Amino acid sequence: GAFRVLLVGAVLYAAGLVGMALSTSSIAFAMTTGVLIGAAQAGTTYAVIYGVIGRQIPAEKRSWAMGVAAAAGSFGQFLMVPVEGWLISSFGWQEALLFLGAAVLLIMPLALGLREPGFAGGGAPVRDQSIMHALREALRYRSFQLLMAGYFVCGFQVVFIGVHMPSYLKDNGLSPQVASYALALIGLFNVIGTYAAGALGQRLAKRHILAFIYLARAVVITIFLIVPLTPMSVYVFASVMGLLWLSTIPPTNAVVAQIFGVAHLSMLGGFVFFSHQIGSFLGVWLGGVLYDRTGSYDIVWYIAIALGVFAALINLPVRESPIARGPQRAGALA
Repeated sequence: GAFRVLLVGAVLYAAGLVGMALSTSSIAFAMTTGVLIGAAQAGTTYAVIYGVIGRQIPAEKRSWAMGVAAAAGSFGQFLMVPVEGWLISSFGWQEALLFLGAAVLLIMPLALGLREPGFAGGGAPVRDQSIMHALREALRYRSFQLLMAGYFVCGFQVVFIGVHMPSYLKDNGLSPQVASYALALIGLFNVIGTYAAGALGQRLAKRHILAFIYLARAVVITIFLIVPLTPMSVYVFASVMGLLWLSTIPPTNAVVAQIFGVAHLSMLGGFVFFSHQIGSFLGVWLGGVLYDRTGSYDIVWYIAIALGVFAALINLPVRESPIARGPQRAGALA
């Protein structure tokens, strides 16, 4: 269950952070950062939490609850930016990592609240279904494929901006302080955006919410590139983009639960998140490669805009109704 996964994830996270602080070679640093912390984040991500929420929260409140959870995670991200900055300036980066390694162990007692007395039904009718059968069913289902493709775009956009925007601003003559404030604003408004998306998911079609978010990102990025680049334009961009930042998470996972039910929600959510992380990798990697070759981020910005329009369009035909199983299953998977 989620409780055990979170325990293992917390231990790996702490070990990875401590290992980073104590690393004496590039290989050791890469192993602790890339392998240990990468595995730890997989075990402490939204997919794990949302599996419990999906099973324990009634369907009529599920999207809202997912929005609350996403907002809480976003607030933690926002809060830790100044805390980490203070730790580094006061004690040094290695000691800061040791403090964070100890702090992340707080996940272990908090995970006690996610122990489940039993699974509650919801979404599609609960059937005896193996993990592999549930996965094959989802991967063959067109709406699931579209959701994964949209989430890929989400990862590409947000991680490209989060990693490369400071360099972009520096190249255009703005100070690192502007970039720091911009990232803080993204984190702050992300809290509002994720909660709002979850709450709206209880009232509106989630595919329409997702389409709006992706299209709005494309529009916001386009305007950002057109208007003169000033600290104020950066702050406005960061605030609006923050509203759209991870607001895709609650409606995407709520749709997965609505279509397939909640018995295998953590696993299916993990595969959707896997698609997100592939996009994240490409956003970081492609941004660096094209910058090295062209000396500019312009091409990647244009790709992010085009992908936003693409994601908006492919989310519109997503079917949110529970999948038909049994005699009707073949038709539903067509």
